[in-house]
Amino acid sequence: MSQYRLTILPNGARIASIEMPHMQSVSVGLWTGVGGRHEPKALCGISHFTEHLLFKGTARRSARKITEAVEGVGGYLNAFTTEDHTCYYAKAAANHLGTLCDVLADMYLHSRFAPAEIEREREVIREEILMVQDTPSQHVEELLSETLWPDHPLGRPLTGTAQSIARFGREDFLQFTRKFYTGRTTIAAVAGRAGHEDVVQALAPALSALPAGRRLRYLPPRPPREAPTINTSPQEIEQLHLALGYPVCGRRDDRRYALKLLSVLLGENMSSRLFQKLRERHGLCYSIQSGLVSLDDTGALTIGAALDSSRQEKALVLILAEVERLRERPPSRSELRKAQDYTIGQTLMGLESTTNQMMWIGESLLAYDAVVDPCVVEKRLLAVTPEEVTSVARAFLGRERLAVVAAGPDPCRLRLGRALEKGGR
Repeated sequence: MSQYRLTILPNGARIASIEMPHMQSVSVGLWTGVGGRHEPKALCGISHFTEHLLFKGTARRSARKITEAVEGVGGYLNAFTTEDHTCYYAKAAANHLGTLCDVLADMYLHSRFAPAEIEREREVIREEILMVQDTPSQHVEELLSETLWPDHPLGRPLTGTAQSIARFGREDFLQFTRKFYTGRTTIAAVAGRAGHEDVVQALAPALSALPAGRRLRYLPPRPPREAPTINTSPQEIEQLHLALGYPVCGRRDDRRYALKLLSVLLGENMSSRLFQKLRERHGLCYSIQSGLVSLDDTGALTIGAALDSSRQEKALVLILAEVERLRERPPSRSELRKAQDYTIGQTLMGLESTTNQMMWIGESLLAYDAVVDPCVVEKRLLAVTPEEVTSVARAFLGRERLAVVAAGPDPCRLRLGRALEKGGR
């Protein structure tokens, strides 16, 4: 029997929780299923801008009183925006559940969007945009998204651009929240030392006031390109930041379990093939990592490394050779079992945290309309065979689907192009 409990309010808002009686804390998150991919081009960045503004005051609390209400009891308060959702969350000792729920619900339903705060935060976000551009590891991620999904909401920066955020006025934020912050898009996720009935009692009165609204639609991605793409951004920094991306299936596709293990085998830990080859054997970089971006209908397998620009061609050749090796031959059963144990172990250790349990609940409900039992995920991962790993590698990691981006000193298209021709041969 699942430990997760779910209550659906008449307006469609969902309240889900897991009681963790051995913990001393509680984590509360309010989620809305809207993010960067739901934005038209003219409103690029409005989800993220709205996230900032919800901290800037309500009819009952000033911006300072919002933070003091949570930090004053030893807790913390934060938020984030992604391609397909926005989350506002707080954590504190379990006896402050009521305070956390009240503060988050107040922000979520009653933010004032005061003109003076909008202007102040516009400058803050402009600085954030510049900070991302000056942070090569983040800049190269944006460049990779732009290259993987050109002329599409998924390829635009979540922070917006200096031009787009300059256009937003108070009415834009009011219309945006009326349309997207509704019952059917809202999830309250709670994990920690709190019973489900107490959670519902603390949140239902406020969330019941939301209009029902409707589920959101988004623009599907275009079919992947049929030729590799290279994109470069010269920057006066010490290291070249190299990133590769392959478009893959979405999170509703059963192949996602094999894809996750493929990513682990490639570069998600120090035992991975890429770490062992590029760092341990060749000393080309300090770190190299792979990862998965998983969305409803699409995703990406990404690989990133920072290194001396003179080594970019050699590094790309070696990376592509390892990718090709997984396409040609299944991993051994022992290597795959290590990847399975690593993935399951990381998941289970993460779920010992109330915040991570809250994230698990919110992300599950947004993705699958149900809280996924970790035991089910464990069984599906253990059922993956070496042949399935090779099958997804062949399906998604073909050279014709590849996007390569480089940011830093002397990112050379010619050298990267030569590496694409040589890699894996």
